[in-house]
Amino acid sequence: MASASEPGEGLAVSTTPSPRPSPPWLGARGILYILLLACAVPALAAPAQTSEDASRLFAEHCAACHGADRLGAIGPALLPENLGRLRKAEAEKIIVSGRPATQMPGVGDKLTAEQVKALADYIYTPLASVPAWGMAEIAASRVVNVDPASLPDRPQWSADPLNLFTVVETGDHHVTILDGDTNTALARFQSRFALHGGAKYSPDGRFVYLASRDGWISKYDLYTLQIVAEIRVGVNTRNVAVSHDGRFLMAGNMLPHTLVALDARDLTPLQVIPVEGDLKATSRVSAVYTAPPRASFVVALKDIPEIWEIPYADDAGPVMNGFVHSYEKGLEEGIGTGGRFQALRIRSPDILDDFFFDRTYERVMGASRDGAKGLVVDLDIKRKVAEIDLPGMPHLGSGIIFRKDGRDHMATPHLKEAVISVIDMTTWKTVKRIPTLGPGFFMRGHETSPYAWIDVSMGKDKDAIQIIDLDSLEIVRTLRPAPGKTTAHAEFDRWGKTVLISVMEGDGALIVFDAKTLEECARLPMKRPVGKYNVFNKINYSSGTSH
Repeated sequence: MASASEPGEGLAVSTTPSPRPSPPWLGARGILYILLLACAVPALAAPAQTSEDASRLFAEHCAACHGADRLGAIGPALLPENLGRLRKAEAEKIIVSGRPATQMPGVGDKLTAEQVKALADYIYTPLASVPAWGMAEIAASRVVNVDPASLPDRPQWSADPLNLFTVVETGDHHVTILDGDTNTALARFQSRFALHGGAKYSPDGRFVYLASRDGWISKYDLYTLQIVAEIRVGVNTRNVAVSHDGRFLMAGNMLPHTLVALDARDLTPLQVIPVEGDLKATSRVSAVYTAPPRASFVVALKDIPEIWEIPYADDAGPVMNGFVHSYEKGLEEGIGTGGRFQALRIRSPDILDDFFFDRTYERVMGASRDGAKGLVVDLDIKRKVAEIDLPGMPHLGSGIIFRKDGRDHMATPHLKEAVISVIDMTTWKTVKRIPTLGPGFFMRGHETSPYAWIDVSMGKDKDAIQIIDLDSLEIVRTLRPAPGKTTAHAEFDRWGKTVLISVMEGDGALIVFDAKTLEECARLPMKRPVGKYNVFNKINYSSGTSH
């Protein structure tokens, strides 16, 4: 019931996708960078001198595209947080040889091996302070390509609009809009660098919102197959959530430590919320979730032991944090955070880094920082109500809910243990641990299917997909549709008739399976497809997929 992280970001320069105006990258500040660098920095082809330090090497070979401050320009930001899971050794190879299907040139013929290593060390060095990216910078970056009021009321193509998939291809930074009935592409367009946190839809399924690790939020119209607007909300962004009424977006940043509220119609920035705890301690945002029954956003934080809830209903009233004197017994009062969106801070006994909600959204499960247990926090009474035995770093954001013996159960893979944990959501007891071929990242189910599909891509059997019977809680089938290749992330179509699996390689594919017979139906070549998100399942909060 939460947004799953997407594996595998890399070092590359993203080209500007049509129909974006060129160039919208960082507004006036980004254009100024490039004009200054064009005059002051030697051409990229100029040979580097071995005596130059790493910062000078960066200015000469990287800054024109990635920004003099490493915060990004036409290319992505080059900071440890933005490089994600890219190993330093792999970054060195990209510096030498470039990256196919991007504007990233190789400079191996201009640098020595020592200089390449120094340059890689430099981009993996954290900045001395958290960079500023406030309302002025955010507003200046916004680009509106199409007036939302001018858009037609009906799709401009013939297909089921609720059985589309948004497929993220990180191999060449593109997105494919796939017809789930025919398994054919309606459109394929270039995305921002390293999309992250999954696609999110408007409540009617018409618009899809995409968040990149570099802080860009893109609004794409599925009816006319075009980008409506874009805005850069941060330097490093975790994900974006959409209010259940479709009015607001809330983006959570790793850098700077902020939340950013947007008007969903045209991405107008509404408010920047500093993420501060006690004694002004700040935190990165782990993820933002929508809790529809509560008309609120719920925020997971990486660095302080708090859960934040931000109401967005018009009649939500002021939020109070802390205690002051009151003449009425039991009355809590305090000081609101100010602005349209106010955060209620719920203290937790531990830092909780990954969330999963029950069907009511009253109780949230969180994975503890030590990776050894899970906690359950009641959002109504605002305190911990249970502790769960969950060793092995559970990936709760990829869990599913299913009914068994008349009760809700949830199942989750683990990132560091070859097991699926099954939890009774009434008693919060772990009722079974199902051994698998290795640690996994994703798990998916569907209300119409007796099966759950899991990958084991974090282990040596990365090419295996295992299928669990949710009645017997046993693995009934192991598939290896692409031997030797990383295979992961199942997603059902709206009817639960087919299941799509990603072969996460540069020469990868989407493989379509019959959900009943478990036999392959189709194979669609793609460039390292990772997440794919079905419109109907997402907007109806299917218990078998991430939210």
